[in-house]
Amino acid sequence: GAAPPPPPPPAKAKRANAKTRPHIEMELEQSDNNVKSKTQAADNNGTVKAEVKEEVVKVEEMGNVIVAAAAAPGGKRGRGKVTTAVAVAAAAAEDPASPPPMKQQKRAASASTALALLSTPPTGAGAGASAEAFAPPDTWREVLRIIKQMREVGGAPVDTMGCEKINGDAAATPAGLRFVTLVSAMLSSQTKDPVTFAATARLVAHGCTPENIADTEEEVLSAIIVPVGFHKNKARFLRAAARICVEKYDSDIPPDVKGLMELPGVGPKMAYLVMNIGWGKASGICVDVHVHRISERLGWVPSVAVGVNGTPKKNRTPEDTRAVLEGWLPQDEWVKINPLLVGFGQLTCTPLRPKCGECTASGLCPSAFTELAPSPTPKKLKAIKET
Repeated sequence: GAAPPPPPPPAKAKRANAKTRPHIEMELEQSDNNVKSKTQAADNNGTVKAEVKEEVVKVEEMGNVIVAAAAAPGGKRGRGKVTTAVAVAAAAAEDPASPPPMKQQKRAASASTALALLSTPPTGAGAGASAEAFAPPDTWREVLRIIKQMREVGGAPVDTMGCEKINGDAAATPAGLRFVTLVSAMLSSQTKDPVTFAATARLVAHGCTPENIADTEEEVLSAIIVPVGFHKNKARFLRAAARICVEKYDSDIPPDVKGLMELPGVGPKMAYLVMNIGWGKASGICVDVHVHRISERLGWVPSVAVGVNGTPKKNRTPEDTRAVLEGWLPQDEWVKINPLLVGFGQLTCTPLRPKCGECTASGLCPSAFTELAPSPTPKKLKAIKET
């Protein structure tokens, strides 16, 4: 008679094969996440680079296993979480017209980023490492000279009401004047210079010493500084900061950026401003919205911000701008650049409808005449038609 059909493969072996791929993929995903976290945490002295390299090798090895499984009969390319550059490249080679899923591409990039980190020598700390590689336009000195020339006439609110213009009579001692400078900087966030200046003057009249501010109720402080933006929060921050100054710094203010940023309501911009003005130390560039915006318009920062791990960032922060500017701008310009560009932004290079026609640096500005006036609202259009 006919020969009996061959027996089916053992069920146990089939189950083992079924478990192999998901098990590898689970380990691969965990290892790939380790690559991401260790890449982001890698410091510049290479202390964790060996661990990152070990994880990358593990990812690559498991990626090769999955690619081999996908190439085998019955393999299902694209169904598993193939996460390495090797796997994605292999999938693309099989079918160039059908790129791997975006998730696979993104996860493949993490291994590539880690490998790039391993091959790049350390250049500095934090965002400054990427900032040092940026070269500003060759015309930056001429542009800076022209802006200084335009600003010689003054006329901007910052020229008479900025934190730099606090009257020496506002306090009886240098330490007291430093505290008034700190208070003015804390009030200035999201508040126009004239409003900040007037509120600071009212606090000085009230008694702007660390002891008096610490002993004043929040409701009273809030009422004094109205209409400063977020006046209730700032009243709370002022009182808490004053207490720290009394208890920890003998009624003076912290003498460094780190200590200032530990005060409630004080961020990097305020800390550098207070160091530059209150202590007279050029510890860093104070980047506010004007400096941030104008630096981008002039091409003084890269078109795309890069994080500490070398990957592009969706949005540039003022700290990104500060790191880049400090990488190439001479240090003797660090203190002067803030009031210079703030006044330039208040008078000429305004947030909306910049006055490029009045700017004598427009011929050297890559953004000149590129920002059109916003379209009129339906209400304004109706008013125009009726007139």
